Amino acid sequence: MTFLKSLSGATAVLALMAGAALAEPALIYDIGGKFDKSFNEAAFNGAERWAKETGGTYKELEISDEAQREQALRRLAESGANPIVTTGFAMSDPLTKVAPDFPDTKFVTIDGWVDPATNPNVLSIGFSEHEGGYLVGMMAAMATKTGTVGFVGGMDIPLIRNFACGYAQGAKAVNADIKIVSSMTGTTPAAWNDPVKGAELARAEIGQGADVIYAAAGGTGIGVLQAAADEGILSIGVDSNQNHLHPGQVLTSMLKRVDNAVYNSFTAGEALDTAPLTLGLKEEGVGYALDDNNKPLVSDEMKAKVDEAAAKIVAGEISVHDYRTDDTCPAMTF
Repeated sequence: MTFLKSLSGATAVLALMAGAALAEPALIYDIGGKFDKSFNEAAFNGAERWAKETGGTYKELEISDEAQREQALRRLAESGANPIVTTGFAMSDPLTKVAPDFPDTKFVTIDGWVDPATNPNVLSIGFSEHEGGYLVGMMAAMATKTGTVGFVGGMDIPLIRNFACGYAQGAKAVNADIKIVSSMTGTTPAAWNDPVKGAELARAEIGQGADVIYAAAGGTGIGVLQAAADEGILSIGVDSNQNHLHPGQVLTSMLKRVDNAVYNSFTAGEALDTAPLTLGLKEEGVGYALDDNNKPLVSDEMKAKVDEAAAKIVAGEISVHDYRTDDTCPAMTF
């Protein structure tokens, strides 16, 4: 039974009833803020869904610089919050310092990694971004008219390269000769919240012939989607469903179910199992968005081919390269 489904039915009801008398959970957003329309906002949506369904309350903190990470963790732990869910890989090091000081508090790092052998009260949740990237890469290759597609990443880290490599592999599965142009916004956390730079990078890729651009850049991606819309080309959103931002011009959004990770962590409460998790297509942790905003852009044939590929990935018939386990990218160069 997967993490995303393990608290369904009667089990969920019992967990929620038990959680009512327990400590408040808490959520710390990564730099970029909870209304970034992407990664952080997905986390916020998961927390809000939990609050509405249970009537519970939760604590939350937004940080604006690196120095606040450890401070935020300690403040919430000292307040009695449990569990404390954090977003972003950069929380990994602060958690290794703080978690041992609060052994009775459960912590969660979404997109980070903390060794469970030395920090048994920390749950590390990762996602198979390369699998979701493969699907939207296929869609980009089927939608392009120029034979060139683009990618704009946020901070240049293995996590974002994983998005890009899966995207490139999926695109080349459709057209081995397709051209892929890519850009990274920067090498510091500021790269997640620079929509102006995102727009500049998108326009540069459009100048190289790209007519579909995938943005995996947090708040920076909003600028990519805007520039694509302004220039009359298609874009692909990420993490949250961003199709509604520019109806008819966002081909799809690669969903990363951060909302479910937060929701299920809050639901489990102090009884949270801290065995590490990786959520991919099989676990319904990644996917692509189809709604009224992009339905005219996605043909029945396109959807059928993408859904067939997704089933083959789940069955092990298609292997998507994971950059984080092998830091090469056979389908493209950076």
